[in-house]
Amino acid sequence: MSKRISDDDEVGKEADIRSGPSSNRQVNPTLQQEQPYPHQHQVHKVGVPAKQNLFKEFRATVKETFFSDEPLRPFKDQTKRRKILLGLEALFPILRWARDYNLTKFRGDLIAGLTIASLCIPQDLGYAKLAYLPGQNGLYSSFVPPLVYAFMGSSRDIAIGPVAVVSLLLGTMVQNEVDPTKNAHDYLRLTLTATFFAGVTQLTLGFCRLGFLIDFLSHASIVGFMGGAAITIALQQLKGLLGIKNFTKKTDIVSVMRSVITAAHHGWNWQTILIGVSFLAFLLLTKYIGKKKTKLFWVPAIAPLISVIVSTFFVYITRADKEGVAIVSKIRKGINPASADLIYFTGDNVIKGFRIGVVAGMIALTEAIAIGRTFAGMKDYQLDGNKEMVALGTMNIIGSLTSCYVATGSFSRSAVNYMAGCHTAVSNIIMSLVVLLTLELITPLFKYTPNAILASIIISAVIGLIDFEAMKLIWKIDKLDFVACMGAFFGVVFISVEIGLLIAVSISFAKILLQVTRPRTALLGKLPRTNVYRNILQYPNATQIPGILIIRVDSAIYFSNSNYIKERILRWVTDEEEELKQNSLPKIEHLIVEMSPVTDIDTSGIHALEELYRSLQKREIELALANPGTVVMDKIHASEFVELIGKGKIFLSVADAILTFAPHHEEP
Repeated sequence: MSKRISDDDEVGKEADIRSGPSSNRQVNPTLQQEQPYPHQHQVHKVGVPAKQNLFKEFRATVKETFFSDEPLRPFKDQTKRRKILLGLEALFPILRWARDYNLTKFRGDLIAGLTIASLCIPQDLGYAKLAYLPGQNGLYSSFVPPLVYAFMGSSRDIAIGPVAVVSLLLGTMVQNEVDPTKNAHDYLRLTLTATFFAGVTQLTLGFCRLGFLIDFLSHASIVGFMGGAAITIALQQLKGLLGIKNFTKKTDIVSVMRSVITAAHHGWNWQTILIGVSFLAFLLLTKYIGKKKTKLFWVPAIAPLISVIVSTFFVYITRADKEGVAIVSKIRKGINPASADLIYFTGDNVIKGFRIGVVAGMIALTEAIAIGRTFAGMKDYQLDGNKEMVALGTMNIIGSLTSCYVATGSFSRSAVNYMAGCHTAVSNIIMSLVVLLTLELITPLFKYTPNAILASIIISAVIGLIDFEAMKLIWKIDKLDFVACMGAFFGVVFISVEIGLLIAVSISFAKILLQVTRPRTALLGKLPRTNVYRNILQYPNATQIPGILIIRVDSAIYFSNSNYIKERILRWVTDEEEELKQNSLPKIEHLIVEMSPVTDIDTSGIHALEELYRSLQKREIELALANPGTVVMDKIHASEFVELIGKGKIFLSVADAILTFAPHHEEP
């Protein structure tokens, strides 16, 4: 018998019940005729927890909220010298893994670093253009930040640098404040200020161990936001792909398409279109090859650099720039210049930079943590989210002081890094050194690089951000999640990046509020030949005990939902009474509230139970509670609710309550 009960207990989650009684449930007035158990069921008393020390309880709550991973555990019982060393290793993980570094690992990191460098250089030029910045700023952002991250980051696989979504977001928000064409210097200053505050935001979240805040952006809303941003980015590249000179600064699809169509008769350049479309087809073909044959991952990785070299060479020898083909022009040679004096620390622009920086920093953080966790799971190692935030924040603060804009983890480059066989963050150092050589020696050669090729590279890179499979899965699993996903997607595509992000956050919070304020309840019945009680919608053969109604509450009871839970239970009672009366069955005499899912209760919750008790008294129905947890028992005893309903009305299980109220119906 015990095995059978255990198997039944393992059955999955019950369906949500929000409306009236089910027509397919069974009310069995002759349960006593079922096959008896070989032993008599015994009623157990519910234990009352010992009184908790207020300080210890508060300390335990704070510990679970901010220090659930017990970061100080390694320091326990260690010498002072050892504690200093462990502290340095916690701040600079490179000190820990460098001890075991060897030539084999370096070979893998060298190949990976060279591969992602060939991918990042053309991407950086394109992403800088997306952020309305000079090309060298994109390269700067793949030089200093990866070096800082290599020393402070805990991910072995993440590749650091500018990314498309953050570049678009930053460019869109900053250009709303300063025109990048008419006032390029002030635009750069505000961008660097936003980068500084993005780093401060990330560092603060990590230092204060507030990493759980980024979890409020649901996976569904991120999928929708990324997909919408990918389409918006691709549409923005039509300017470079078609050779359009006068192009809208708005990002919504209607404005962009109107601008493209308006310029069709006089603003398109056929040479630019030929270059852009040809190399876009080449890049998409190499991506297809890399996807079909994983051993050829390096083909799509080096394709962008090959495209840049070939297209630049042809533009130079044909002087297509004189025929209207837009080119990158001069890229400043040399390493990152200091830029601390360019950051706004006073005036109105500080507030603007702070607002933009917080938003960009949170999005960059969310993307980096998601990428880091993905690859950490694939290689089976732990990633400390708070340490990652400190590392990302520090690198962006230092980056803002060295002419970089917001950098984070790039999914495309991280995937290539992983496929190329990287072992540690040394691959980031290799990539950074290649970018350094590029800045010192090669940047003048990019002068004749056509803008069309950068547009092609960006379009081919962002296509992977549209995850149709994830969207289909979200639709199958949770329709409300799908609403959040589509809200973010259409908000970005049809309005703006900021509005799309706002919609994503708003719907995510709305979902949380809905789940908190309208928790699930379920009507329970008894599974045949067991003492197990389950949801009658999930188990149609579960039978109800005559004269007894069993309802389970699937949530903690707080001020936000206590009134709803009380009214929902009373609605259950009313609906059941009406149906019993129609079928001439015995009226309800006992209501048992199954409280095992109720993890906590507050003053409003206790008050709601008191009101429920009084309402049931008027209907001549007795209230009983089954299986309340430690916290709930402690609070209902402290509130003297136990004295109100009677100590004999709190049971260890529903089966015990049934044995007390209807012993002739409970199987022996």
